[in-house]
Amino acid sequence: MPTAVRSHAKVNLGLHIGAPRPDGFHSLVTVYQTLELYDVVTVTARPAAATALWLTSNESRVPTDSGNTGWKMATLALAALGFSAEVKIHIEKRLPVQGGLGAGSANAVAALVGLEAELGISVRGWLVRRLEIAAQVGSDVPLFLIGGTVLGLDRGQQVYPLPDIEPVWCVVATPETGVSTPQAFRDWDALCAAEGLTVEASTAKLNELSRAYASAFAGGIPRGGQGAGSSGVLFGGEDLAGPAESALVRTGISSWIQNDFERVVFPQHPPLAEIKRILAASGTPEAALHASLSGSGSALFGLYRTRGDAEAARERLRPARVASHLTRTLPRAAYWREMLSQ
Repeated sequence: MPTAVRSHAKVNLGLHIGAPRPDGFHSLVTVYQTLELYDVVTVTARPAAATALWLTSNESRVPTDSGNTGWKMATLALAALGFSAEVKIHIEKRLPVQGGLGAGSANAVAALVGLEAELGISVRGWLVRRLEIAAQVGSDVPLFLIGGTVLGLDRGQQVYPLPDIEPVWCVVATPETGVSTPQAFRDWDALCAAEGLTVEASTAKLNELSRAYASAFAGGIPRGGQGAGSSGVLFGGEDLAGPAESALVRTGISSWIQNDFERVVFPQHPPLAEIKRILAASGTPEAALHASLSGSGSALFGLYRTRGDAEAARERLRPARVASHLTRTLPRAAYWREMLSQ
């Protein structure tokens, strides 16, 4: 019987980026937060003499070959396990494609979870190995093997569970404007060069910010967190950190949580800056707890104390003809509980 898996979205509560490294990558510090919004990934698999994989989707822009993250994840997982199987993956897209919500990365993890369920995979040491495989597929893929509120370091693939923020209402705005992530990084590199930001200076700044995030989200990186190698903390679905008072409502904390991509994306796409302003509604009774670009965009989001405040934000967006989605932040335990719930 096919296994249907909810593939939840994420937003970046904050995203701080370093200067370009000699290896071409960028160090960063971010706090990921999963949301109730999701795609559905359905997996059918059975052991076979040789591995064969088919992938389909209701969205024409989703790759259906080896360029798909779900395809990559399933292929790497089977190779690592020494298994051969016939695998069918169907991705029902409900989330925006390339919108900064991590949809493709979440699809990869959902495909893996479905594959594990279909083949009854339970191998000693597999939980650590799956994190390493996830990091090979993409920098923000490992976060979806943790869920909830997650600290991301290095390229974002080193992940550490933070105490969950209390669930809050969220409005995700999905404008039609497209943002190229490679171009956003090129613009960031040009900004670093113009401002003289070196790798050494940005590393010191990012280290300070990672400590600040750990402190702000009440508890920091769990002891022994470095033991999972390059991908970070081992996590198999258990709640490693209990609920915490929402860091976003503590006085002063949200003032320094920001997304560095806004510095280069907003000048290139002024309407996105206006959407953030609309979501934030600063100085009004319905003001957002926090509003930001997610990743490099083009999706933006606002977090709100009440559903009424969130619905007021959606109403403010209507005159600008910006599509939006009403959802909530999704804590870790609920993330794992709902993943296989249809």
